[in-house]
Amino acid sequence: MKLEVLSRSGNIIATLDVNPDAPVAELKKKFYGLKKKYYPARQRFTLPLKPGEKRGTVLDDSKRLSDYGLADGGKVEFKDLGPQIGYSTVFFWEYFGPLVVYPLFFVLPKYLYPHLEAPKQRHLVQKVAVAYWCFHYAKRIVETFTVHKFGHATMPIFNLFKNCAYYWGYAAYVSYFVNHPKYTPPNEKMSMICLGLALLMQLGNLRSHIILSNLRKPGEKDYKIPRGFLFNFVTCANYTFEIWGWLLFSAAVQSIPAYLFAITGALQMTQWAIAKHKRLIKTFDGKEGRPKYPRRWIIFPPLL
Repeated sequence: MKLEVLSRSGNIIATLDVNPDAPVAELKKKFYGLKKKYYPARQRFTLPLKPGEKRGTVLDDSKRLSDYGLADGGKVEFKDLGPQIGYSTVFFWEYFGPLVVYPLFFVLPKYLYPHLEAPKQRHLVQKVAVAYWCFHYAKRIVETFTVHKFGHATMPIFNLFKNCAYYWGYAAYVSYFVNHPKYTPPNEKMSMICLGLALLMQLGNLRSHIILSNLRKPGEKDYKIPRGFLFNFVTCANYTFEIWGWLLFSAAVQSIPAYLFAITGALQMTQWAIAKHKRLIKTFDGKEGRPKYPRRWIIFPPLL
């Protein structure tokens, strides 16, 4: 059958000869054959808007063209997603930065605080804090390549610079003050308790990521209901542990930049968690044989 590929303004870009039983991925390959600039990861095809719709249905790579009712003479709209980069690449670089940047202020005070005398001895809180920080980001890098399963292969390359600016910038901001030569540590015993609890939160976060990674079998892309551990009570248990980990870290070092980092991250994770919670409730509505999503907190019991 022949399909017309339209721009978002409605102009015909190309006409492709495809098998109606072919997957959408095949359509992308054929389009790439005509338009070399637009490799498959950069393409998004949608059905033309129908009356009353706000956005067209996005074509899933794994589904057949006929699944969308496309026949000879059908039309699809094309959107250029822009230059893409792999998720794992972005994750590596955004986590590698903090792993390197934060310790610099700890080990090189002579150069990073040139107008101040370098401390002869670091406080115990500073030593354990830098160890905790490095453990966290080393864990994230390992998870990126051994645990996480990404729903999408790529993201816009702009995200690399945006994410790195956020993580690298906050690493420098927090470390500058926590490792400052004039830093005054809080009560040592309370700080050690907070950092010990924060480490438990990181282990809980790791356990949550492993549960999420095992939800789908190889090749599956459908949404699943997370179960077990804290997921029996909270939709985004991984975010719950992450937020508590950074709040406890902040309490341990008693630094305003650390609290700002924790709060900024918590606000972003809360947005993601609310969106995921709504999506799971909508997907698992208990109708037509679908299970009903259980009643759970979203991210931060008992408040949300």
